[in-house]
Parts: sequence; C-alpha cells; structure tokens
Amino acid sequence: MASIPNTRLEQVVDRFDEVEARMGATTDSDEIVALSKEHADLKPVADQAKLLLDLRAELKDAEAMMNGADKDMAELAADEFYEIKERLPALEKEVQLLLIPKDVDDKADIVLEVRAGTGGDEAALFAGDLFRMYSRYAQLQGWKVEVISISEGDVGGYKEIIATISGDGVFGRLKWESGVHRVQRVPETESGGRIHTSAATVAVLPAPENIEIEVRQEDIRIDTMRSSGAGGQHVNTTDSAVRITHLPTGIVTTSSEKSQHVNRDKAMEQLKIRLYEREREEKDSARAEARKDQIGSGDRSQKVRTYNFPENRVSDHRINLTLYALDKIIAGDKLEEVITSLIAEDQARKLAAMDENA
Repeated sequence: MASIPNTRLEQVVDRFDEVEARMGATTDSDEIVALSKEHADLKPVADQAKLLLDLRAELKDAEAMMNGADKDMAELAADEFYEIKERLPALEKEVQLLLIPKDVDDKADIVLEVRAGTGGDEAALFAGDLFRMYSRYAQLQGWKVEVISISEGDVGGYKEIIATISGDGVFGRLKWESGVHRVQRVPETESGGRIHTSAATVAVLPAPENIEIEVRQEDIRIDTMRSSGAGGQHVNTTDSAVRITHLPTGIVTTSSEKSQHVNRDKAMEQLKIRLYEREREEKDSARAEARKDQIGSGDRSQKVRTYNFPENRVSDHRINLTLYALDKIIAGDKLEEVITSLIAEDQARKLAAMDENA
C-alpha cells in the first residue's frame, strides 16, 4: 500500500478548517446546511489525517534523537520510534479507507424490490424469505421498513413486493444485494425429496432526500383500481389504488393504500426515484463502465448468491465467499457478515486502484 503524501493529508485538514471557519461566519441558512453536511463528512477524515501527520512528525523527531550524542535520550527515543513505527501502518490504512471516494448515494434511503423469478410457487416462497431477511436486518440496524405494494404468491410468499427502507446509510450497505438470488432446497410439495432450484431478483434503488426530477403531466397516465388485501378481500368499496405509467420510458409504479390521495403521492414519489436511478446511470458513464469490474454492480441479470438449504450453505459468487450458516443468514441475524465481507472486498479493490494511480 502506497504511503499517503503529507500534502494530501494537509489538503484535507486545511479544507476542514476552512469549512469550520466559514460555518462560524455565515448567516445564510442554505450555506449553513451545506457546510454542516460537509463538516460532518470531513471530520472523521480530518481527525485521523491530523493524527497521522502528528505521528509522522514525532517519528522524524525520535529518529533524530536516536542519532544524537545523549545516549540516555537516544534509548528513550528508540523506544518511542519503534512504538510509533508499529502504529503507523494500521493508521495509514484507516486513513486510506476514509479517503476512498464515496458513492454520492451511500447515505440515501432505498426502495427495495423483490420479485419471484424462475421456479413457480417455490420462487414466490423464496422471495418471501428474502424480504423477511431484509426486514429483520433492517430492524437490527434500527431502520424503518414501509411496504409500498404487494403481489402475493398463490401458496405464500410474494410474486412481487416493493418497500422503502429508511435510516442511516441504508443504500451504502444494501446496494450489494441487487441481482439474482438462487435457492436450492426440497419444496414441501415434493414427495420424492428432490432438490428444486429457483430464483428471485432483488433491486436496490437509492431514494435521495431531494429528487429534482421533472415529470410532465403529458408524459404520464394515471389509472385507479380497486385495492385488495390478503386472500383477495377488498379493503374498501372505492377505487383507491393508483397506477402511474411513465409513457416515454414505460416505467410503472403503483400504490394501494386506503387513500387515493396518498397513493397518488407515493406512486409519483416511486416514479421519480426510478427516473432518478435511470438518469444517474445514464449520466455517470464512468461509474457504469466501472460496474463491469466491481462487486455489487446492481445488474439484475447477475447471479450474485446461492442459498443451499440441504448443506446450510450460502455462497456469494462475486467474492467466492462461502458460509455454512444459511439458517442464521436467511433469518437476517448473520446477513451483516456477508455485507461486511462485500464492503471489505470493494474497499480493497479501490485501494489497489488508488495505489496504481498514485
């Protein structure tokens, strides 16, 4: 790992000091909000950059004293020198990780879409398992889950379920879940005990706080329909569910709560989120190109993970990770171990790229 130049560390510290000084001087509310956000983002990096600069200076001083005429001071300086030298690599790596460019949407809330793929009823049941896994994981993280729309499977589970998950840094952790998830298990309806393979797709879309997407009225068609609950029972007698079709792109969003007004707002919000993601991918050509080599590319055609029930095994194919703890992972209690491994691998690749470009 290449050493971070002092000039780079000083740039971070100088910018942090500049932001802090400006915060104390400005009275513009919009600028205060922007500066406060930048201050919060910079503080952990600046604190560690200052520490690294200080340790490097102390190391240099200790080395000079080691070579001085005073033998007693030289011995003390030697102890300090080797102690600092032992601390530096871990701190260097920590600062390197903090300096890795962040995805602009990492702190965003998300829209989670889980759909049954190949495998019929078993695929719908698996989609239900996945959604419960994410719901439990969200609960453990202190996040909020709100279901937007549901299409239930004939024997349980979901043909499709869409929900929002809000909290601190949701997209940054769950973006790795996009793709095709494959399950291998013996269905309850299988009398011969044969292992059945089916799949479900997961899409994780960022939901930024302020989505500046213009939707022209002439570009959308709004349909109302009757809301249905579990078992096909009508929730009410009015056509309250709303479906919005964006004609230029063919994107369709729905919401089926009791209030038609609320449904219009929610369906429009989901439309803007999907249009934002579309625009985000189209405009950022560099990111789109990089996706080919990155884990968690978000490509829904990519088989990202296999859940093998007979072996209690989960394999993530992007990083060759295999864990024999399927029961705990599918319950959501050990999903963090998979996500942490994916993040660590992504960070390692980015650090390697930074070294190459240094």
